[in-house]
Amino acid sequence: QVQLVESGGGSVQAGGSLRLSCAASGDTFSSYCMGWFRQAPGKEREGVAGIDRSGAGTYYADSVKGRFTISRDNAKNTVYLQMNSLKPDDTAMYYCAVDRIVCGLRFPSHYNYWGQGTQVTVSS
Repeated sequence: QVQLVESGGGSVQAGGSLRLSCAASGDTFSSYCMGWFRQAPGKEREGVAGIDRSGAGTYYADSVKGRFTISRDNAKNTVYLQMNSLKPDDTAMYYCAVDRIVCGLRFPSHYNYWGQGTQVTVSS
């Protein structure tokens, strides 16, 4: 079992930045593919960014390419999402998740463990 705890959400104005963190329990973090997802009210959960086990491979949704950066620190069991040039459309609950098998940015149903989420609100 893996426990994930997100932090770093908040309220910012359009154009601002936030850095989300996701801390994982256990000693097998480096064996997991990780992803960040978001869900706005009334909308389906969507993939934002993914990262492979070493951190060398990253994957992004078209809507965030060039603005968001995913990274990980395996020594700290933590994955990050740096979000720049934020837009009101980025407002959502943001979740991190573990995929034990395949690294990429896949459908939410492929992911095995989820955090509770952290809220991001971007005002215009």
